[in-house]
Parts: sequence; C-alpha cells; structure tokens
Amino acid sequence: MRLPSSISPPVGRFADALLAIDLPDLDPQRRATTIEFIEGRITTLPSFTRFGVVVIAFTLDAMSRIVGLDRVISFVGSKPLPLLAEYPRLIRSLAYAFVWETWPATTSTGAAS
Repeated sequence: MRLPSSISPPVGRFADALLAIDLPDLDPQRRATTIEFIEGRITTLPSFTRFGVVVIAFTLDAMSRIVGLDRVISFVGSKPLPLLAEYPRLIRSLAYAFVWETWPATTSTGAAS
C-alpha cells in the first residue's frame, strides 16, 4: 500500500482532467487506477526532477483554481512553454504506457474492447 503524498492531489486532479479529455471512454475505475499509477511514479522521480515537477504541479493547480482546469490544460497544451509544456507530456506518457500495457485491447478513446 502506497502512503499518501502531498503532491498527489494536484497531480491527480490534472491527470484526471487530462485523461477525461484524451481518453473520454476510459472506464472510471480504470482511470482511477491509472491516476494512482501516475501519482506513484511521480513520487519516485529523482529528487531534482521531482522538485521541478512538484513546482509545476502546484503552479498549474493554483492557476486552475483561478481560471479553471480545462483552460489551464488548453493553455499549457497549446503553447510551447519551456518545462511547463513538458508536464502534460509526462502525464500522458505515463498514462498511455500504463493503459495500453495493462489493458492492451483499449481503443484510442479509452473504451475497453
């Protein structure tokens, strides 16, 4: 059993919203399992990298509370901002690898087939 982490809530909120956009047909239980995997992987990053990810996660989380998470995801995804644009890529790469490794028959929208 993994202990809760202080970085889990912001990472989980972002990952949940991003997966809802990218994989809208992903079953809620599978999405929750995927988010748990992502949170676990983020907490095991090397210290310097984890520090950067934590700073970005908390920055985007604070921004999302002001303008909304969907707007933050859209903004970060559409602008080639150094480091900031890498965060959704990190979340996506972990999510996609986990989803298709765990459930290989998953469709491109996240539906089980």
